[in-house]
Amino acid sequence: MKKVLPLIKNKYFLATFLVIGWVLFFDKNDVLSQLDLTRQVNKLRSEKKYFTDEIQKNKRDMMELRTNPKNLEKFARENYLMKKDNEVIYVLVPEKKAAQAAPSANSSSSGQH
Repeated sequence: MKKVLPLIKNKYFLATFLVIGWVLFFDKNDVLSQLDLTRQVNKLRSEKKYFTDEIQKNKRDMMELRTNPKNLEKFARENYLMKKDNEVIYVLVPEKKAAQAAPSANSSSSGQH
């Protein structure tokens, strides 16, 4: 206790303590802001990696579509529902299980009055 009291009375110690406190908590670049910015940078880096991978995948797909006419035809048929003049296309969309279960439960309970 006797060693702490003169330390607190020391003007250099107080000035240093106040400056460090100001920089850590009240400055525009305080610790919390730096942590938030670090999180944002990490998030942006992961997004950059994802989009870089997607670009590479799309470039490979584009090269494959440009070099192979059969793949181009398959892509056009599957994604844009294109067809030849003498063809008929039937699009089958599978129903979801949750959507099938809900109407059957409602219709059976409402029909028993």
